[in-house]
Amino acid sequence: MTMIPTTMRGVIAKGSGGPEVLTIVERPVPEPKEREILIRVEAAGVNRPDVIQRQGGYPPPPGASDILGLEVAGVVVAAGPNLPRFFPGAPVMALVPGGGYAEYALAHASNALPIPDGLSMTEAAAIPETYFTVWSNVFERGRLQPGETFLVHGGTSGIGTTAIQLAKAFGAKVIATAGSAAKCDACTRLGADLAINYREADFVKAVKEATEGRGADVILDMVGGDYIPRNYEAAAQDGRIVQIAFLQGSKVEVDFRRLMLKRLTHTGSTLRSRPVAEKAAIAEALEAHVWPLLGEGRCRPVMDSSFPLENVREAHARMDGGQHVGKIVLTV
Repeated sequence: MTMIPTTMRGVIAKGSGGPEVLTIVERPVPEPKEREILIRVEAAGVNRPDVIQRQGGYPPPPGASDILGLEVAGVVVAAGPNLPRFFPGAPVMALVPGGGYAEYALAHASNALPIPDGLSMTEAAAIPETYFTVWSNVFERGRLQPGETFLVHGGTSGIGTTAIQLAKAFGAKVIATAGSAAKCDACTRLGADLAINYREADFVKAVKEATEGRGADVILDMVGGDYIPRNYEAAAQDGRIVQIAFLQGSKVEVDFRRLMLKRLTHTGSTLRSRPVAEKAAIAEALEAHVWPLLGEGRCRPVMDSSFPLENVREAHARMDGGQHVGKIVLTV
């Protein structure tokens, strides 16, 4: 049994702003409560919500740590009472409401998952936030079915690379948008049937041409802004549009007649603030339906880069620059 120190290093945002506000501080190592596990963190994923929190737009939910970080991989070193799974010594990955950018992190046992064979700790840390998000939004809220056409915006983001692989693995025709020829090539290498450079082509027209005028059955959008009415045009009859972010703004003027005439469903969700039990249900579904794909190597997190915890500012600058393909991870 490894001795657990009383203090640890973690990353917080001192004020709001650019990567320069990120600061390493010393904090007490948290103690696991009922059905919680304490993980000695070996790697932590960097995600867009972390950037928004750093900028002051996404505060942690009540009770969550102000230390940044929503996903970790490491080894369980302590456990609270009434724990049915993941005893000390177990390697795990976990979705956490905060506290991931640290040497130790708490997770509810039901929001943790075993690490599939063949994955490194760094790869494992790149999975929870994106896979939970894609599964719950594309397959549960969006109800994507085999043979349908799926459109994902931001195809080379962590969410996008995950969505392309999972949608393709479950039998959908996949279309992705990206901002350069190189990024479009990356999307097609991952399995996208069509990648559209949104800087050079109208994605609405391209989607219609690729589907013989029918449109996309499910659209996963993290852009918002003027993409919202354009998604209505690109969607098929009875299409489902799932909103998970608003990189170009959450307020826009929309003609809702397209929603009615096409019988569209426009839904959305956040993940961080959802109850533990809802996240646990997503974890169960992932372990049943997606973990076999990871074990077989049919899906795998796309890794852009990794940075030691001490270089967290550089990691955020990499994400801010928008040139990354796949996941950025901190190693601890």
